[in-house]
Amino acid sequence: MAAAAGTGGKVRVTKCRPEHLGAILTKLADMGARIDCHRDSIYLEGPRRLKAVDCKTMPYPGFPTDMQPQLMALMAVAEGTSIMVETIFENRFKHVRELCRMGADIKIEGRMAVINGVPKLSGCPVEASDLRAGAALVIAGLMAQGITQVSGIEHLDRGYEFLENRLASLGAKIKRVKE
Repeated sequence: MAAAAGTGGKVRVTKCRPEHLGAILTKLADMGARIDCHRDSIYLEGPRRLKAVDCKTMPYPGFPTDMQPQLMALMAVAEGTSIMVETIFENRFKHVRELCRMGADIKIEGRMAVINGVPKLSGCPVEASDLRAGAALVIAGLMAQGITQVSGIEHLDRGYEFLENRLASLGAKIKRVKE
């Protein structure tokens, strides 16, 4: 859903519990996504360009720390300046260096990141340091111009089974290559 939100795409997710995703869906809506929730499905239509938002990670039902890197990938291309405050884990900004290699404008100040949205990211080789950072880099790569090669995908395989197949079924230009 995040990649669709960041590219003006459309996606319907079925067999899900929208009520468990309230904080995430609220942030995507604040960024300009049109979201329609039903009992067990979500339809999301992303804008051409996302709007900047501020976010603070919190225990459930607040915004989950596990989704912070993925939201930051979207913030990197949102129009305006976003602020991300990480209140749960001290060292959860490992993905920032790699996003900046792709052209993101992110400054870290302790547990806060200031993200000045750029019009576009550029594909380049990046390395996933953990599962969530890997997911953020895949999202950034799908939004970037050019080719993004994500190494360290063993982290992604721990949490996202057949991720490249699922994204390709949604129209993503993605493939797994041997390193």
